[in-house]
Amino acid sequence: MTTPHDTDAPPDPEASRVLGAEEIRRALTRIAHEILESGHGADDLVLLGIPHRGVPLAHRLAERIARSEGGERPLEDLVGSLDITMYRDDLRTQRTRVPGPTRIPKGGIDGRTVVLVDDVLYSGRTVRAALDALGAIGRPAAVRLAVLVDRGHRQLPIRADHVGKNLPTARSERVHVQLAETDGIDAVDIVRPAATPGEARA
Repeated sequence: MTTPHDTDAPPDPEASRVLGAEEIRRALTRIAHEILESGHGADDLVLLGIPHRGVPLAHRLAERIARSEGGERPLEDLVGSLDITMYRDDLRTQRTRVPGPTRIPKGGIDGRTVVLVDDVLYSGRTVRAALDALGAIGRPAAVRLAVLVDRGHRQLPIRADHVGKNLPTARSERVHVQLAETDGIDAVDIVRPAATPGEARA
């Protein structure tokens, strides 16, 4: 179910809406088709969402892939989640992080194609942590990356295989992704730093 904010401007005056519910729906449908085409079907495919918003995105992609394949494969065999908390490189400075659940679909990941799913690709450090976490679990035949938004500013040599939208941003800006499962709305906004009083008068 949609809300008025799905198409209206975002409530934050410093934000600009770049994707609404319909654009997100189309982007995920396209990504699902790309995943199937690049993997020649879903038989050996596993989608793992990176918490938090990567998990509902992975489930949405899995639902589209399952429908495209005739719905013969149970979703629990296709989609799961991968907690990366203990593999992050900022644990020394943020020790209060609490690990969440990792759910690997039936059959594991060995010898299968794993698609990591996240909402925003930025520095690449989250994906690096996910690769380390994945390596501790098993040995996939291949690993791909699907993201709803690629905002640039990479700090590591990591590239997404499937991108909903490439979104050039300034480092001072923030990309705010909201999903119905976690936020009650599907939207992507660019949030700019609030202007100082002097800037507002200029």
